[in-house]
Amino acid sequence: MTEAVEVEQIIESKPRKMALPTSLDKDAIREAYEDVRSNLTDNEWAVFKFDGLKIICFAKGIGFDEFCAHFNDDERAFGYIRIQMGDEMSKRSKFMFLTWIGPEVGVMQRAKMSTDKSIIKDVINNFAVELQVESSNDLDLEMFKEHLNKAGGANYGTGVREL
Repeated sequence: MTEAVEVEQIIESKPRKMALPTSLDKDAIREAYEDVRSNLTDNEWAVFKFDGLKIICFAKGIGFDEFCAHFNDDERAFGYIRIQMGDEMSKRSKFMFLTWIGPEVGVMQRAKMSTDKSIIKDVINNFAVELQVESSNDLDLEMFKEHLNKAGGANYGTGVREL
């Protein structure tokens, strides 16, 4: 056997790496999504993370600080949050979809996020604003409210602030 044939056989015998598709725990994600949207529950947010190649509902709860605590620098994740908006004349809930790519996430995982985002948005599809956040400094409630206000149209307040 020649050396070239031996090398070719060795190369062919190695398993080839193939990109495996991301899947969803659709039932748990849909349940968390509907829970956040419901006025009958207290949950204001849900966080969805990767468990291997599957996106799962990782946590849900109350409070903006607790929501932000679930986004780590070495992770990719998604968040869905209900934020109370309005002025002294009217209050309403607005919803935001968040894509998190931590600053320590590698290039290949970053690139895969656009595909993974399209998969989860098949379930989470009703929101006023979508943001991609890559730094914990950008997990800011006032900034989120600014984006929701811009997307919300006219505000008809009287200019009088509630005490």
